[in-house]
Formats: sequence, structure tokens, C-alpha cells
Amino acid sequence: MRVAIIAVIASLTLAGCSSMDSIRTENRHRMAGLSTGMSRRDVLSVMGTNTIRSAEGRLISNPYRTKLYRTPRHEFELLLYYTDENSYHDAITDEELTPLVIMDGKLDGWGWSHWNALVQKYDLHLWLRQEYY
Repeated sequence: MRVAIIAVIASLTLAGCSSMDSIRTENRHRMAGLSTGMSRRDVLSVMGTNTIRSAEGRLISNPYRTKLYRTPRHEFELLLYYTDENSYHDAITDEELTPLVIMDGKLDGWGWSHWNALVQKYDLHLWLRQEYY
């Protein structure tokens, strides 16, 4: 009887959890609903802003991390979502995140190649405004 109670409690606890793989898959699936020119608010509506507890017990926030950059003419915000698994350690690295690039309040594009092109074009490494995790 005691074992049955413990099994029920464990299954109820895990019922609200997602695997790390399902979190990554869902974020990639939601990205298919994005299009350039969308407002920041619409992007967040499509991608979600919830915090998910994985079956492994980790908390994954959406977006996972954000970064803000400003030049004299533009403001850039990176919304970084957990989409890939490139390593087998506990820390989630930048390579496992996909940046959604908000430029002046609108979605300009996504992916590291898009972001790297903008960094070069606008010399953004000199204009770090705020970074928070």
C-alpha cells in the first residue's frame, strides 16, 4: 500500500513536468510561427514567457535569457530561447540557445548568423548597454 501511495505521488509530481527535449522541441516548433516585422509583444505571445520545470527538476524560463544593446540609432534586444542540446553538462550554453533579434521594437530575424551579421554591421560589441540573466 505504501509503495502504491509513493508511486501515485511521484506520477502526480511528474505530470506537470516536461523533459528537456520536449522544451527544446516546443520552442523550435513555436519559432515556425514567427515572421519578421512582428512586434516584441507578438513575439513573446507566440514564444511564451512561462517558466517550465523539467522532469529532471530544472527550471527553464522563456525566454531563457535576454540581452540589450544600443547604438546611437538603434536598440537591439536578444530574446534567447533554449532550442538545442550541444553538451551533456548541467549548464545551458549560448550554443544551445537561439537568439530572436528585436530591433527598435520589431522582430528583425533570428539565429546566430543573423545576430553576428548585425554585430558587424552596427559595431555592437562597443555598445553593450545591459546584460542580465
